Amino acid sequence: MPNPSAPTSDDSRRIGVWDSVSLIIGIVIGVGIHETAPIVFEHSGSAVMTMLFWVFGGVISLAGALTYAELASAWPRSGGEYCYLTRAYGRFTGFLFGWSQLTVVRTGNVGMMAFIFAEYAGRLWGLGPTQVIVLSIVAPLTFSGLNILGVVIGKRTQNALTILKLIGFSSIVVAGLVWGRGGSAPVEAPAAPAISPGFALLFVLFTYGGWNDAALVTAEIRDSRRNIVRSLIIGVAIITVIYLLVNLAYLRALGYDAARQADGIAAEALKLAFGPAGAKIMSIIVMISALGAVNGIIFTGARIYATMGEDHRFFAWLSRWHPRFKTPVWSLAAESAITVALILILGTGAGRDAIDRLLLTIHMDAIAWQGRPFSNLFQWCAPFFWGFFLLTGVSLFVLRWREPDAERPFRTPLYPLPPLVFCASAAWCLYSSVTYAGELLLLGCVPALIGAGIYLSSRKTAASKHAPEHEPSNPADP
Repeated sequence: MPNPSAPTSDDSRRIGVWDSVSLIIGIVIGVGIHETAPIVFEHSGSAVMTMLFWVFGGVISLAGALTYAELASAWPRSGGEYCYLTRAYGRFTGFLFGWSQLTVVRTGNVGMMAFIFAEYAGRLWGLGPTQVIVLSIVAPLTFSGLNILGVVIGKRTQNALTILKLIGFSSIVVAGLVWGRGGSAPVEAPAAPAISPGFALLFVLFTYGGWNDAALVTAEIRDSRRNIVRSLIIGVAIITVIYLLVNLAYLRALGYDAARQADGIAAEALKLAFGPAGAKIMSIIVMISALGAVNGIIFTGARIYATMGEDHRFFAWLSRWHPRFKTPVWSLAAESAITVALILILGTGAGRDAIDRLLLTIHMDAIAWQGRPFSNLFQWCAPFFWGFFLLTGVSLFVLRWREPDAERPFRTPLYPLPPLVFCASAAWCLYSSVTYAGELLLLGCVPALIGAGIYLSSRKTAASKHAPEHEPSNPADP
């Protein structure tokens, strides 16, 4: 049964098109573009190929957005992929998705963004390693608290961070396009580009990741069947334009050879307009970008766990919404607690050493950890992210076959081409991320196995409470 405190009336639909577009921009345009741009330049082989890769990434993301738009318009229930996967494959798959988002994927992503924020804050303010760890913990706790206080506070925080972020990116574009040298500055004997189109595409698609999060708050969007489609398409289009402009600015500012070798590419571009202060301005832009992603992921992720709690009695406490603030308070609290745990376990030397000692006691090899906490958390969660992304794309085909008469206010144009393109790209990224994850993939499977055990052990006592296997217990059909 849905929680009586959950938002169900039209009055509770407080998210408009701009709010959901702001969520998409805030989550997608985080710190990835600053980290991945030189990598894509290097492995694309030329400036022209680089721009084509970013265009291709936008096309693939648009194909995914069209796929999600049909699913979200047909089943406008908060929780996004959780609802589609449950409907297409059954309760167990939907539960594993929600559980994995809570214990691995979304909490890991929040940890990554929190670490980036803390690292750049440390550079700007001269903080030590312990202070950086503390700051990376304070960030998600703060935004979880703000989101508990109400949807309006959460969305206004996101809108403000997105506006600041767009101002920051505009300064990079203007600095590069207006003051750019076009690569006239000398570059020390650059080595030949390490051309690897597949590797370049992996990082492009990683940088576009997150546009799907608008589907997680569908039930709270005004006129959701129509506005969720607008939000997804507008959001992806804006992001594609921004990424193209930023990369053009980098090429104009530094030239191809310098851009692919740059350490802090955006800071180099900003120095053209702001001199030595460019590096400090860049740190502020990255910090704002990271915080926007932290807030957006926390805001949307809590809706997955709350919806899962409505369908699974063992986690019913996650579905409790605050009677006054109208927010999923326990989902937000659980999300922040697990995020802090992951930061301490995967992001600190003491946590990693504890894992290695545990592995040695069961006669397994220690993990080959990456130097940065960001990289360890990325390896931890990326395979699960792309695996469920692929399953969601396939669910469109499954549901068209299983429920051909379901009302679909929006139908994916040129079907089946867009979902096929989306699924093929997700499958490629799944393969690449599994290869990259190494031993951390096995570590990430531990929470998934625990979740499967919880589900199976509670299935008998909960069976009489649940709907048929292929549907959630309370689908939000109108």
